[in-house]
Amino acid sequence: MLNGRATLSIVMPALNEAQHIAAALRPLQSLRKNSVEIIVADGGSSDDTPALAAPLAERVIVAPRGRAVQMNAGARAASGNALLFLHADTRLPGNPSALIERALQDHAWGRFDVSIEGRSRWLPIIAAMMNLRSRATGICTGDQALFVTRAAFDAAGGFPEQPLMEDIELSRRLKRIGKPACLRETVATSGRRWDRYGAWRTILLMWRLRFDYWRGVPASRLADRYYPGA
Repeated sequence: MLNGRATLSIVMPALNEAQHIAAALRPLQSLRKNSVEIIVADGGSSDDTPALAAPLAERVIVAPRGRAVQMNAGARAASGNALLFLHADTRLPGNPSALIERALQDHAWGRFDVSIEGRSRWLPIIAAMMNLRSRATGICTGDQALFVTRAAFDAAGGFPEQPLMEDIELSRRLKRIGKPACLRETVATSGRRWDRYGAWRTILLMWRLRFDYWRGVPASRLADRYYPGA
């Protein structure tokens, strides 16, 4: 990153990602020359994630475990006027900073379309459904690489520090500020969970979790179903 305040801060939460963290961060290195900084928010990894991330990021911070807590901590450590929350298993399209800068001229926040990489032949259909639903509802999932102005993020109170559905809840708060920019450029995310548990079994679980969250079931109870044996 150039000296001074970043234009865009990429916040990546991580936990025991030693096998993947370098591969996640290397494609972002060219962005660091153009007023983009990278903040890795580690949730107390027991492996070498922080050491491997350190040469590839402006800062690696340690935060209490929990994706929402980690992303909020990363946002506090960031200097950018805009924030991009990127999962370690998600890859950005080309020239993401320019796409985000252009989108934030007319919107306070937004997200990308998503594709899912994995073995199931249903994954392209599932991704298309996710993108259509998100465009119709204005709700963004974490896999879609949510981006937001610093002012809007602060006005929304950041991510609610709950163990699941933090992206859904932040989207609801941000919708009170304005409609999201729904970019058709695509981020690619891992289908590991879909492959492990089965595509339709996973999508049915997600529908049930969303419905239960909508009707008021606490996120802590939903997390027990989403992270079995955790």
